[in-house]
Amino acid sequence: MKAYIFYASLAAFVTAQEVYITTTGPSTRQCTQATSPTYFFQPFSYTLNDTVRYATSLPTPTTTRTYAPGYDEATKHLSTQFSTSTWGSWIPVITAISATDTADPYGQASWSSMWLQASLEDYTSIGIYSTTVSPTPVPSSELVLPPRDYFGPTDCYDFPEDFVFGVAGSAAQIEGAIGIDGRSPSLQEKMITGSEPKDYITNENYFLYKQDIQRLAAMGVPYYSFSISWTRILPFALSGTTVNQQGIDHYNDLITTILDAGMQPVVTMLHFDSPLVFVASDNITATPVIGNNNGGYQNETFVDAFANYGKVLLTHFADRVPIWVTFNEPLLYAFNFQGFDNVIHAHAQVYRFYHDELKGTGKMGLKFNDNFGVPKDPKNESHVESANRFQEMQLGFFANPIFLGEQYPDSILNTLPGTKPLNSSELAYINGTSDFFGIDAYTATVVSPADGGIESCAKNSSNSLFPYCVKQETTNIYGWDIGYRSYSYVYITPTYLREYLLYIYNTWRHPIILSEFGYPVYGEADKDLTDQLFDSPRSVYYLSFMSEVLKSIYQDGVHVIGALAWSFMDNWEFGDYSAQFGIQKVNRTTQERYFKKSFFDLVDFVKTRQTTR
Repeated sequence: MKAYIFYASLAAFVTAQEVYITTTGPSTRQCTQATSPTYFFQPFSYTLNDTVRYATSLPTPTTTRTYAPGYDEATKHLSTQFSTSTWGSWIPVITAISATDTADPYGQASWSSMWLQASLEDYTSIGIYSTTVSPTPVPSSELVLPPRDYFGPTDCYDFPEDFVFGVAGSAAQIEGAIGIDGRSPSLQEKMITGSEPKDYITNENYFLYKQDIQRLAAMGVPYYSFSISWTRILPFALSGTTVNQQGIDHYNDLITTILDAGMQPVVTMLHFDSPLVFVASDNITATPVIGNNNGGYQNETFVDAFANYGKVLLTHFADRVPIWVTFNEPLLYAFNFQGFDNVIHAHAQVYRFYHDELKGTGKMGLKFNDNFGVPKDPKNESHVESANRFQEMQLGFFANPIFLGEQYPDSILNTLPGTKPLNSSELAYINGTSDFFGIDAYTATVVSPADGGIESCAKNSSNSLFPYCVKQETTNIYGWDIGYRSYSYVYITPTYLREYLLYIYNTWRHPIILSEFGYPVYGEADKDLTDQLFDSPRSVYYLSFMSEVLKSIYQDGVHVIGALAWSFMDNWEFGDYSAQFGIQKVNRTTQERYFKKSFFDLVDFVKTRQTTR
């Protein structure tokens, strides 16, 4: 069924492309031409003056909608109550050995010892700020729209009234202040070694969040997607340990700030920053069986710990948050089969608590990564089989049981070591535990079989293509790049995005949120500031993607319910600042933010295609 859907839709796409390629001249143009030109003189004057337009800021809200019971009522649904405490910051860590509460397993001495045991270099580095900065209004001079690019989308559709549009970021990539107010070490502090930039300071959003929200509201962005740092909420990570009141207060104020600005929050519980406790220091760099890094998901304590963490967040914040994401791109940090399996079970527990216990009326789901695998030769059955396998191993592993109540794909069970199928009771419990299919659809990749075939590769874990056992390329069968290249792995591939949405919707049959998409312009960090801000390639990326989303909705019948642009400002890309995904420029010395052209273009595109609210 899946293979047929994928092959049929892709074949239709290729046929359309072939027709376009072989069609020439006027038949591709949608205009009428005069029989012959007429030449004449006329008085000249300078008429190409810019029309000044301003971003439309969000109005101050008059009401606040609720989506679940408040804290006092919500905690009645917990089997055990939790206690709260506060801790110091990394400044006392140097003298923590003299702390007097050494008998307290969750006291200041125990908290400080986690930082000492992490053995980080220069982790006490500080930026400009040490306390929350009060916001100031964004001057109207910063909200003037830039000149339009000459070419642009020609669609004629409006976004559905309930379409979720916003921008996104994540805690580890923007907050900084890693050891402030009781936060304990996360995996991200240990992963980046050597001279690469660390996450110790980043964008100082921990102190500047009020100003950052003010800037988004001034641009008229209705949704802000962010992640919560697990180790700010539960410094000792595990179920039964003490909750950090300072962390609760920080994110409570962040949510209040978002709502007061007229925006809505989208909250991710885990975005790559697992508590360090789940990964022994000597295993952090261990080679994963599948995925890119060791996130500790395979740890035997992980499921209970994450479920407890999720319940802490929901009891405190679920009343005011309309959209929840449990895991961001879990494939990349799953490490092995057990990690995958644990993610699915942990997610299901949190979902059941939210909807079955709290009776939450918002939405909850996951967001996945998968650079859409398209067959290098769609007329070659082995290439189509390779593309289907690629999608199965990256998406089907999670999506089959969660969205369809179906078993793990055979491609997983027959390839990864240590696999075990889900039993009938597990499938029944996991089935239907997501309200949407979140996909971080940045780009596409061209797929073909491994040399010697998939079956041979799947039996040989030493094969360089194991476990996917397919080749991934960025050129099509004719030798052309699949799209305009960015600074990193992203290519501008809007027509493949539309194909991707069609595939996902018809395979897993749930509403889709384009939960991340973005583009780091090639060499942008090396340009002068004014040139960085006039980022037309990024505008082309965003507008073409959003135009294809509209076509997907209206022409293909795909239920796309939202799109969240990554990232709302240049951030820490896991050891790198030169791959700038942001729609705002950040000065690393002063922490000043500057709106880029693509930010204006993207918001303007959506605003001009909205039905009256």
